[in-house]
Amino acid sequence: MKRRSIIAAGAAALALPSVRAQGIPAGPIRIVVGFPPGGGTDALARILAQKLQTMWNTTIVVENKAGAAGVIAADLVAKAPADGSVLLMAHINSHAIAPGLVPKLSYNVERDFSPIVRVGVTPNLLIAWPNVKSKTVKDIVAEGKANPGKLSFGSAGNGSAQHLALEMFKNTAKVDLLHVPYRGSGPLLADLMGGQILYSFDTMAAATPHVKSGKVLAIAQTRINRSKAYPDLPTLHDLGYLGFDASTWYGLVGPGKMPSLYVRRMNEDVNKVLEMPDVKEKLAAVGAEDAGGSPLDFERFIAAETKKWSRVIKDAKVKYEG
Repeated sequence: MKRRSIIAAGAAALALPSVRAQGIPAGPIRIVVGFPPGGGTDALARILAQKLQTMWNTTIVVENKAGAAGVIAADLVAKAPADGSVLLMAHINSHAIAPGLVPKLSYNVERDFSPIVRVGVTPNLLIAWPNVKSKTVKDIVAEGKANPGKLSFGSAGNGSAQHLALEMFKNTAKVDLLHVPYRGSGPLLADLMGGQILYSFDTMAAATPHVKSGKVLAIAQTRINRSKAYPDLPTLHDLGYLGFDASTWYGLVGPGKMPSLYVRRMNEDVNKVLEMPDVKEKLAAVGAEDAGGSPLDFERFIAAETKKWSRVIKDAKVKYEG
């Protein structure tokens, strides 16, 4: 970095009186979550908040601002002061899907956020009502081709990560399937367990309790490599759909133009937290893997995901229903 840039960064840090010299806010910190309490995003934010509060000796509050699949929370943080006092638990919806889906999105992911660190990536599961006729991917595709537009696949809503996983599958397998949108995973899973719909892609965290109880059948998973939580369940990549990757992911970001001192310190400390044995155990319980890395790693990951999902949205002609 040039001397002038270093001086400017130092001046910016000194201009923020609420921030300690080592890059941690002196006052309370808010981690904003774009979904209600109890979901995967909220759970990961609370794990980090608990550990960082002790590490930084400051109050950290998780604040739930649900609505518009995380877009409302992202907009709030994009407009917050860049002093590290307000952070966002970013999600695939707010940072990779919304840019290609939402017309006139109120924020720009590249300009209005400072990537800090990726917190976890989880596969979706292809799940089914246990009494379906076709219980393998091969049979689902064959039945779908024999009955175009008839096999029902639920999702958590139009343009949701689950819906786009379905659209990616339809395009990859060259099969016409019936999309049935719901308002969230709860009603979707209730109808799937009751046989009102036959299949769905859903997050591992939401689906796993019902898979374990036998109320839904797990058929495949959607990352390239198998999750440690499901070592015997094939991926769609394993089954011949090479490169198929429809993951749900989470990460910590701040407002745009956060001084690099703060981003670097927060990144280092969150990486330490992610290596703690009890934290690794909690992440594994919700299927979250591939956590950590540098801010640049996370920035490049977001850019690649945005490009991928924008292409899926365009090819499938998915329209925003806000």
